[in-house]
Amino acid sequence: MSRFGYLPHTDEDRAEMLRALGLERIEELFVDIPPSLRLNSALDLPKPMPELELGKHMEGLSRKNRHLGQLVSFLGAGAYEHYQPSVVDAIISRSEFYTSYTPYQPEMSQGLLQAIFEYQTMIAELTGTDIANASMYDGVTALAEAALVACQHTRREKIVVSGTLHPEARRVLQTYANGQAIRMIEVRHDGGLVDTASLAASVDEETACICIQYPNFFGGIEDVREIAELAHARGALLVVQTYPIALGLLEAPGAMGADIVVAEGQPLGISLSYGGPYLGVMAVKEPLMRRIPGRLVGETTDAQGRRGVVLTLQAREQHIRREKATSNICTNQSLCAIAATVFLAYMGKEGLQELARQNYHKAHYFRARLLEVPGVEPLFDAPFFNEFTVRLSRPTADVQRDMLDRGYLFGYDLGKDDASLEGGVLVAVTEVRTRGDMDEAVAAIKEVLAQ
Repeated sequence: MSRFGYLPHTDEDRAEMLRALGLERIEELFVDIPPSLRLNSALDLPKPMPELELGKHMEGLSRKNRHLGQLVSFLGAGAYEHYQPSVVDAIISRSEFYTSYTPYQPEMSQGLLQAIFEYQTMIAELTGTDIANASMYDGVTALAEAALVACQHTRREKIVVSGTLHPEARRVLQTYANGQAIRMIEVRHDGGLVDTASLAASVDEETACICIQYPNFFGGIEDVREIAELAHARGALLVVQTYPIALGLLEAPGAMGADIVVAEGQPLGISLSYGGPYLGVMAVKEPLMRRIPGRLVGETTDAQGRRGVVLTLQAREQHIRREKATSNICTNQSLCAIAATVFLAYMGKEGLQELARQNYHKAHYFRARLLEVPGVEPLFDAPFFNEFTVRLSRPTADVQRDMLDRGYLFGYDLGKDDASLEGGVLVAVTEVRTRGDMDEAVAAIKEVLAQ
């Protein structure tokens, strides 16, 4: 390793670099920066520690965190505690996958390319679409990219967004829209589902797409067919952000008229990991094939007629003229995509259906038990998959704090995003929760609300 690499620079190193630059002092590099913006004191850092002492210090800091091995979680809202088969880590930890980057040379990358091809195939089947891509950052940015695809395809500059879409997703969409001079219209919800009358009134001949979530942020199951018909009647596309585990039980969005389906792939065998890295899933109907960002891996044959796998389409700015690119997506999430592929292959059709059934039935059991507790009322009554809403008689933050003291992560505070939902909590239940977990949580919430 060069002494100018990752190792700290000595005084001699800095002096040598300054000589090479023809400078006498480091401050000369910053003459164009106003003095008011400069840090004129040393960084407030602790003194260096020996390696053994530093290791103990870091261990002490880590013990301040509480992880899901110590807590019982009913928190979802976009990231979920699901079963992770050990085979997933065993396979993605192999050096062929773990250290690989973009498979630019197909003759050297057949294994990785085939894995991505299998991922695309499974995602297309799961979502009821024709084509899936690879290499999206995460579910929310995949949604924003899907809205841009719709605008480019329809040559329109207005998107209509359901108020039942995750509030963070709506904020990201707004950021993308502002950067592209796209007009974004948000439609209110009614009883935990999008208000279809308001939605119909907001869609016109200038609308590129409608964006909805299925199941939605509140856990409710939207009528995708009705919304698809509404969009297509005005020449707009339907973009659906979905929850892949739910598709083991619910009808695929693509089969009900969705043109673009996106999802957060974290539930497919990827750990929560303090928020990432995650996996952006995107799949489309065939007419949008040349608009989809990222990469498309396809099959071919070589000169000897043998089956081969190659990068077929790459519509990102790294590969084609910038003005022709559909996106500047330029990362490689293939390791997470392979994790999802291993998970789906391991679970199979019947396994995914059983997984979805357990999520559904356990969530409905827990909701019924919670509603028996004085001080817990239903917030919305729409059909749901594995997330639901309740309203508490005490301030949500106080209840969550007291439940955390008892070892529970009790849901997502809806009042943080919408004052009209003050006291509302979004509760998630996955297959990892046992009947004992839920019964003990009900007893704990009963104590907390009685305080």
